[in-house]
Amino acid sequence: MCLLVVLFRVDPAAPLVIAANRDEYLARPAVAMTALGCGGPGPRILGGRDDVSGGTWLAVNDGGVVAGLTNRPLPDGPDRAKRSRGELPLRLASHRSAAAAVDAFVEGVRPTDYNPAWLLVGDRDQLFYVDVTSDHRVEVEELAPGVHVLENRDLHDPSPKVERVRGLLAPLLDSGRDRLDRLADGLADLLRDHDLPPVDERQAAETTRLGAAVRSICVHAPDDDYGTRSSAIITVAADERFEPDVRYTDGAPCLASWEDARHLW
Repeated sequence: MCLLVVLFRVDPAAPLVIAANRDEYLARPAVAMTALGCGGPGPRILGGRDDVSGGTWLAVNDGGVVAGLTNRPLPDGPDRAKRSRGELPLRLASHRSAAAAVDAFVEGVRPTDYNPAWLLVGDRDQLFYVDVTSDHRVEVEELAPGVHVLENRDLHDPSPKVERVRGLLAPLLDSGRDRLDRLADGLADLLRDHDLPPVDERQAAETTRLGAAVRSICVHAPDDDYGTRSSAIITVAADERFEPDVRYTDGAPCLASWEDARHLW
């Protein structure tokens, strides 16, 4: 389970802002934020690293391309014979633009090689929703400016968690000279929210074995073996001379302090 909140071209000074929570089993080894690529012919990449499969759930490169992943839950769990979905954000972030990334992705990725997943990938100019749940081909949709919230379901499916996110964001999106500062603080508060939105009968039937706790933004499963492991807020400035600003927590955002990743570039 994961959550991606993307503000695309909402503020001229920062055309791409991403807030993300990564939910996972607490015993699964991982690094919250590290260097994932060393430059050379390609861009430098930062992101979390899953030490089991070597992939990531969120990647950002020095040119401002950001790619994040959420998994589609499966009743019997993922097929371990398939390739790691953590490869997918890295494939996208290895390109200099989001458009080039999705073009190469569609040509080079067979959905049947992976367990089903969704991704958002964007840069200063474009944002795309990438659906890797079909048995036939990768589906790509270009998204309009605005707020886009992806959890562990189709981007266009109704979700109490998504509505909770939008409700918390609304007061932060009015105009004002200090909007970016208020957004940074407000997104940090949003990522540590524990409210459990009400659900209807259909949504209750979809609750996973992890229980109702996964409906909250910051997740803490009752048996304490699963929950929000790390958070990130990435701000891509309009000025291309600046690398993306990356802040993260190594632990649940309600408990861990925020760290600055600029030294990792």
